Amino acid sequence: MNLIRNFSQIFFFSNVGILETAISSQRCTALSVLERTQSLHGPSPVTTFGPKACMLQNPHAVMHIQDPASQRLTWNKPPKSVLVIKKIRDASLLQPFKELCMFLTEVKNMIVYVEKKVLEDPAISGDENFGAITKKFCTFREDLDDISNCVDFIICLGGDGTLLYASSLFQATNLFFLCHLKESVPPVMAFHLGSLGFLTPFKFDSYQSQVNQIIEGNAAIVLRSRLKVRVLKENWEKKARVDEKGILTNGDSESSRKSMYYQVLNEVVLDRGPSSYLSNVDLFLDGHLITTVQADGVIVSTPTGSTAYAVAAGASMIHPNVPAIMITPICPHSLSFRPIVVPAGVELKIMLSRDARNTAWVSFDGRKRQEICHGDSITITTSCFPVPSICFRDPVNDWFESLAQCLHWNVRKKQNYLSSEDEEF
Repeated sequence: MNLIRNFSQIFFFSNVGILETAISSQRCTALSVLERTQSLHGPSPVTTFGPKACMLQNPHAVMHIQDPASQRLTWNKPPKSVLVIKKIRDASLLQPFKELCMFLTEVKNMIVYVEKKVLEDPAISGDENFGAITKKFCTFREDLDDISNCVDFIICLGGDGTLLYASSLFQATNLFFLCHLKESVPPVMAFHLGSLGFLTPFKFDSYQSQVNQIIEGNAAIVLRSRLKVRVLKENWEKKARVDEKGILTNGDSESSRKSMYYQVLNEVVLDRGPSSYLSNVDLFLDGHLITTVQADGVIVSTPTGSTAYAVAAGASMIHPNVPAIMITPICPHSLSFRPIVVPAGVELKIMLSRDARNTAWVSFDGRKRQEICHGDSITITTSCFPVPSICFRDPVNDWFESLAQCLHWNVRKKQNYLSSEDEEF
């Protein structure tokens, strides 16, 4: 087991070296990106988060099996910058947002990054008292500005969707820009100011002491694994040509391939879209066809995503520290098609079956929805870049607390006590 684990680590770090060299010389190739560890345990996660944070190493870990409660955050250098993500169009978050930003800038003297569209809210832009604070902010625009090397940690104000959005900001969508810093997520501190709050353990009442604790580096973290997804689309185009008479006509169809990359925290959902027919897709595992899914769709989720769409579709709930990928059918046309859990180190591939009657649609954490046609493929592996989520207590207690408070897990009226008189009957 040690030999396998050591080999996977050597293989992973050699890949990182190949990738960095290719990027620096502007000669990235698909081969260097698609190389991956063959260990069933999945790739060893990168334990540096953003420019300054990392996970405190535990010298007592045996065979790389670490007690989740012992995973602690530490800083290579004191953090100086923070990204504050606020749920858009939620008036109830305006006051907490202003209080937090004033505390970070005036008291902690930190550089605060805020989305430009947040400051465009009339309730913020029209506040003259808060205007002096906003002038100190650094702003950015989603999909346009790269802040991956600027932010030391993240604070989310909202619900679970706000944390998913924060994860989506740190990814490389094309081959050339696949690099370590762009996909590495800084530590995330999520305040419960939304609806469900399964992934947001902190309450805003005592935010000052909690933020101080994070800045000091005294906090437990849970590494929420992400899925690295590659969508390969086959594009067929009619090429114009001039015939013998000099007339412009449509020529033969020529194919071209386009690859897109995504980092997914919850799940990849492939469904039938607006079609009335069943989805009919082939599911491959490490290059072997394991089954054909005939259903409304299929969900490929992380352990974090197992408590989201997957659990509503009948799947089990998996703790975030368990290295696994869950495959859950959506309303399968088979009584025996149950959700399954596969090792984190495998490579999944999904394609439309040859005899599929219609196309399919895919989304990534509920975003970037697009159509999948014949010839297209979706490749899914476990990413090396997890989301380091800061815990209120520790990964185990926080998870079971969320199960009880948010999902009301195993809540029922207790059975009455049986007295000695009742035992006689």
